[in-house]
Amino acid sequence: MAKLVMLITTHVEKGLAVAEAWEAAGAPGVTLIDSYGLHDLRERSKSLEIPLFVSMARLMRQIEQTNQTIMAVVDDDLVDTLIDKACKVLETESLDAEGNGVAFVLPVDRTIGIRPRRRDSAE
Repeated sequence: MAKLVMLITTHVEKGLAVAEAWEAAGAPGVTLIDSYGLHDLRERSKSLEIPLFVSMARLMRQIEQTNQTIMAVVDDDLVDTLIDKACKVLETESLDAEGNGVAFVLPVDRTIGIRPRRRDSAE
């Protein structure tokens, strides 16, 4: 069964490297999304002394992104490899270590338009 692997990390400078490692491991497609944690947005808005009536979208345009979200739909047997690759790029033994972000895996009942897994992957 296919799985959606998502990693949300505060290490935005390493997001592309994680995505490339996942692709090299065999993920048929990897998506990166610039994202913002609500807690960080609130904290930064306080330090910038931005009025409460300013829209969240406007606030997000005024500050740096705080997270990188990386996702891929893969076969079940590739999930642990992707988590291991993310840990290696993020230079941590576990994503449970504080400050690395969060990862989760969800079952995917059906996929449409996903190309087959790359078999020339380098482990």
